[in-house]
Amino acid sequence: MNRLRLNNILMALVIALAFIWLFIPFVMAVLWSLVDPSQPWTADKLLPPAMSFYRWVNMWQNSSLQPALLTSYTLAPSAAILSLLLAFPTSFALGRIAFPGREVAKTLCLLPLVVPPFITAVFFTALLYRLGLTAWRPGAIIFAHAVVFLPFSIRILTVSFETVRQDHIDAARDLGAGHWARFKAAYLPALRPGIYASLLIVFIQSIEEFAIAFIVGSPDVVTIPVLLYSALGQDYVRPNAAVLSLILVIPNVFLMLFLERLLKSANPTLASGKG
Repeated sequence: MNRLRLNNILMALVIALAFIWLFIPFVMAVLWSLVDPSQPWTADKLLPPAMSFYRWVNMWQNSSLQPALLTSYTLAPSAAILSLLLAFPTSFALGRIAFPGREVAKTLCLLPLVVPPFITAVFFTALLYRLGLTAWRPGAIIFAHAVVFLPFSIRILTVSFETVRQDHIDAARDLGAGHWARFKAAYLPALRPGIYASLLIVFIQSIEEFAIAFIVGSPDVVTIPVLLYSALGQDYVRPNAAVLSLILVIPNVFLMLFLERLLKSANPTLASGKG
């Protein structure tokens, strides 16, 4: 009974912390995005005195929001696909080939995550100017995002490759399957959850990334985070910043929920096997 009571207390504390940490700021952002400019929301009022969609309409019609959305949702999937392709050979080696120091190599693949994005952004900008490729800024951002978030893809795909059962590979080979047919029959069902997870995680990280898009792409390439940070730093208008933050956050919340559901429903150890 005491343990059950302790578990209930801890669960209530977690829920309360999540409410304070996530729900309240989200509700505040929604309220600020709906503040009508005719009546400002001052500290003496609990709720906005007048609410409308004026800020949303104004941001859509009179700002760089439309091209920023197009740019962000073009760069992010491109970076996710490129990161996945770059991660495949390394993930296969780490997940399927036994060699001395493999566990050390897995750890070393995660080290780039400790490098601040601004350092990577400065490096890619200097590389662009040195190679005379300043006109290829969108391509440079895609490549930089793919490289920066490559450790996520490598780690996820490595775990997926480790779940592929050797007896399925041997069975496909014994039945005369070629390389591609063997990959489809033995590897792909077990890899599919990892592929989806890698694409979604890199996509979300790329959508939210600011430093590389700002330093490498400035002033020609504008993404949603660049627009948001610009709104926060110059002529700061809180309702406009709230609109941009919600546009940035809400799609990612649904993507993360979809990813969680996908990973819970997947059983990679049985996906290609005899259930």
